[in-house]
Amino acid sequence: MPSRSPFVEALKRSVRAKGITYAGLARELRLSEASVKRMFSRGSFTLARIEEILTVLDLDLQEIARMSRAAGGPVELTHEQETGLARDERLMSVFWLVQNDWSFQEILDAFSITRAELTAAFARLDRLKLVQWGAGERVRLCVPRDFRWRAGGPVKKAYGKRAMREFLEARFDAPLELLRFESRVLSPESAAVLRRRLERVVSEFSQFAEADGTVPTGRRVGVALLAACRPWEFSVLNALKPRRAA
Repeated sequence: MPSRSPFVEALKRSVRAKGITYAGLARELRLSEASVKRMFSRGSFTLARIEEILTVLDLDLQEIARMSRAAGGPVELTHEQETGLARDERLMSVFWLVQNDWSFQEILDAFSITRAELTAAFARLDRLKLVQWGAGERVRLCVPRDFRWRAGGPVKKAYGKRAMREFLEARFDAPLELLRFESRVLSPESAAVLRRRLERVVSEFSQFAEADGTVPTGRRVGVALLAACRPWEFSVLNALKPRRAA
């Protein structure tokens, strides 16, 4: 497989997320560090070697495959899936946790929900084809992590205004917080470049989330990102009436 394949890139991100260096991975695999670097740069993996690496990472092939598929771009949930989440706030909460790699037991230990209630929620998510719930209470996300909510869809109608209001209520002066609002005059060409760069930032945000899904929940923190740009002028400019062209 080529070294730039989504699968190899997903594997690299998982290694970094686990805090494992190529030297450390080489020790686990009983190879030289140079051999491991060459393997990742060329994408020259045998299936047996991939299985060994996944054992070190405590992941399985399906999880890496899902991460690599997500690199293909965001997709939308179906109207039925969104309707199910929009009608039940608790179900939406459980889905958000699963989307961020919380296990059944971690949810049970951290939140006020009974085993029967959580079991029912997992079963409903399974029926909506949002997750695959199997033996040993293992759950897999069935949709790309970077899916996109439907414009004007059930979820945005149910939660959109509330989410934006709560997000913007912060002072944005804590160590992990940042808010900048700038307004400038640009050419259409520069505005198009800016939009593409913001899209890359959003894509990288999703990639970080994919890679960090292998990090224990106790070492992760919920982070929200707001990226926006559009042709806009502040209404205060209406106080200055434009001069009519001669």
